[in-house]
Amino acid sequence: MSVAAEFEAANAKYASTFTKGDLALPPQRKVAIVACMDARLDTARALGLEEGDSHVIRNAGGRASDALRSIVISQQLLGTREIVIVHHTDCGMLTFTDEVIRGKIRSELKQDADHIAFLPFGDLEQSVLDDIRVLKESPLVLDVPITGYIYEVESGKIVKVGSSQ
Repeated sequence: MSVAAEFEAANAKYASTFTKGDLALPPQRKVAIVACMDARLDTARALGLEEGDSHVIRNAGGRASDALRSIVISQQLLGTREIVIVHHTDCGMLTFTDEVIRGKIRSELKQDADHIAFLPFGDLEQSVLDDIRVLKESPLVLDVPITGYIYEVESGKIVKVGSSQ
């Protein structure tokens, strides 16, 4: 069975008892979370979230500049007034450089990806602080509290790294 078929079966079971179809469009807790796409990070469970609580914007590394479009929409159209950034230990973004991945794309796909910033980083804590700064300095982001964490994949704990307040 393909993974997509497994999802369809799981969704049929989920939908059969679904009772949350009346949740409001804006997130109830007025927070946007920017997190890494890593499969080991379950933001809902790790942060105690339920459906309708928050926006969760995920990308490779949980990078703020990559999430900017979604953050602007979240704030301007859906009323979020706080941002949380979650990076994590043992992140794949620590394992390569732009040059390495661009070379791999050239070699394997025969394509040029020099125009893409893949946003790897060499220091996990600094990456969180950099992303807080990116959002605080952006004229497109409201002046709201921004808090950064590192999620420990080994323990499930979040460790606060920085805050804009």
